[in-house]
Amino acid sequence: MCRFLRYCVSHCLHAAMTRLEEVNGEVSMWSSVRWLGYLSSLNLLVALCLGLYARWERTAETILIVIFILALVVLGIASIVYYYFNMERLSLSLLHPWLGFLLGLLCFLNSPGLQSDLKERAANYMLLTSVALRTLWALLDRLFGCTRYRPAFLTSAERLELAGFAAASTALLLQKSLSVMVLVVALAMVMVALRMKALLALPNLVCFAVITGVLFFQSLDITTNPFALACFFSQLICDPLLDVYFSGLSVTERWQPFLAWRGLWRRLSLLPLLVVEVTFIALSARKLTDLDQWYLMIPTFVVCVLFWATCHMVFVITVWGFHTKLSDCQRVCLSQLGSGLDKIMASKGVRHFCLISDRLVFLTLVSTVAVAVACWQASSSIFVSMFLLVLPLESLFHGLFHELGNSLGGTCVGYAVVIPTNYCSPDGQPMLLPPDQVQELNRRSTGMLNNVQRFFAHHLIEVFGCDFSTSGVTLDALQAKIKSFLELRTADGPRHDTYVIFYSGHSHRSGEWALSGGDTLRLDHILEWWREKNGSFCSRLIFVLDCDNSLPWVREVRKAEDLYVAVQGATLARVSDAEHKDPPQLGDFTSQWVEYNCNSNSNIQWCERGRAVSADYGVSKHWSDYTLHLPTGSDVTNHWSMYFPRMTYPVVQLALWCGGLNLLWLCSACLRCLKRVKLNWFPPAILDTGQGFKLVRS
Repeated sequence: MCRFLRYCVSHCLHAAMTRLEEVNGEVSMWSSVRWLGYLSSLNLLVALCLGLYARWERTAETILIVIFILALVVLGIASIVYYYFNMERLSLSLLHPWLGFLLGLLCFLNSPGLQSDLKERAANYMLLTSVALRTLWALLDRLFGCTRYRPAFLTSAERLELAGFAAASTALLLQKSLSVMVLVVALAMVMVALRMKALLALPNLVCFAVITGVLFFQSLDITTNPFALACFFSQLICDPLLDVYFSGLSVTERWQPFLAWRGLWRRLSLLPLLVVEVTFIALSARKLTDLDQWYLMIPTFVVCVLFWATCHMVFVITVWGFHTKLSDCQRVCLSQLGSGLDKIMASKGVRHFCLISDRLVFLTLVSTVAVAVACWQASSSIFVSMFLLVLPLESLFHGLFHELGNSLGGTCVGYAVVIPTNYCSPDGQPMLLPPDQVQELNRRSTGMLNNVQRFFAHHLIEVFGCDFSTSGVTLDALQAKIKSFLELRTADGPRHDTYVIFYSGHSHRSGEWALSGGDTLRLDHILEWWREKNGSFCSRLIFVLDCDNSLPWVREVRKAEDLYVAVQGATLARVSDAEHKDPPQLGDFTSQWVEYNCNSNSNIQWCERGRAVSADYGVSKHWSDYTLHLPTGSDVTNHWSMYFPRMTYPVVQLALWCGGLNLLWLCSACLRCLKRVKLNWFPPAILDTGQGFKLVRS
């Protein structure tokens, strides 16, 4: 036995030294940090073997020495597979389940007599050292930028260690083993919540650690090894907890494993969730067997359960509705390969849906906590573990809706008017061009229209229309078209968040649009229509102008109050030597601006000197106060009537009231004033609209 152990140790040392010689010529900080991780794993293996040997020595049970020998054999096989056959994944698949299994045995096979054993003390100190080295390695790995973040709920190593620890719980009685298995699943859900950066992930972690350490194992009525338990918990929580700060993945990247599922599988995932919820409420009902204070317990339980059932009915319907919307977005994503899923979800109104669902799921969490408090059973390990499982499961959905509601862009609709006239008579009436310029102008106008359609398609802007007229447009026709455009709403009922109007054609020096029949259209006319149609809604209007005189509107819009309006304009430089350099024409700005906003690799620099086409933008005084449309009372009512039965109306109204509370209004007011001063006095060269495109100035 000693000869076999000596052979394994010498083989591992030889393999480690060989590996060190191979990388000696290219030693980097990353390799040094990685060896710290190897040292932590080696320290953990020695601690596990020493602790297991101490238990065999104390109890003389044959099964322990068999497990000890099997562990050494698995370690040897894993080392051979890794170093000689370069099969790292298979090697780790053999090693990690045994790490979790042996930690579980050290935790559950504990007796008071082991506390005075020297080998047991040494094993405990080595476990703590392994935790310290593992944490230091994970921290340095992220500080030096060596970690590659991939979208995943759990890594394969974490899943295998959790499975190994759950398998070790079979050493206990059946009921206790079942409670431990549920607790392991709850730990996995806490890890997923941390890795997804759910809003309530950290409170869930604190709740899990406190209840597990203080109540759960006490309710099991067994003596556990706190060092092995702390080592197992720290080994698994370390990476997800650090990723809360260090991970740079976006919301849709973090949730990609869930968002990429097909609709059928996502809907089927509701079944285990429902089983867990029903099991929790059934275990809570066991509290009714305590009849000491039945006159208080029974009414309290009935009220809590009714509230819980109503909230969870809303919860299930909400999740089902989200799956339906997500399936629609997936179909559009498959048909438009160049568009990202986040843009498609923004265009389909998923943000508005998630903002309302965020409040509803939070009430679901409140109802679960209320039932747990009213029916708390400190002596029931299965109840405690089931509560610890339900809490992070519901927190995950709350985090999903909260993150999508805060990160997705709003809905946007666009309308374009292109009137290819370059000349105007003194009375303002557009006149016909010379025949030799008609073909060139039509070519440029068609290219401009194609660029606008490309811009709408790239940013998934719903197209109201793209009007192209070589004979001009009358004021009445344009007024009717713009008013219809400003009345548009989303399929779910609320208004769009952003309305974009593109205009290219002749304009007077005052900025007025020159229309047929000698009529003109001023900015204040459109703003008056906007006030009439927009009402109390918090939508915004953006003009993109490619015409000779757009700067007057840029300056005029800066005086507008109580509106969220922006004007993107441009100026065409006059070329003194037309023989050597072509003068800029209408359409050049549109081409460059669309390329800049649709191509992330574009090398267009708007601030460079001597540009033939210079850009400028203007925003209204309160533009910085704009936030994407938040659900109002009527929006929530429409949402309720569309998705939920009538009996759930009080719960939806309660969610609306809770969401309307603004306890930090003073800080919000100060921040709003600072943003106004910054945007009005020091406007940035590039202003992000939050819809994926930017306003620019030269």
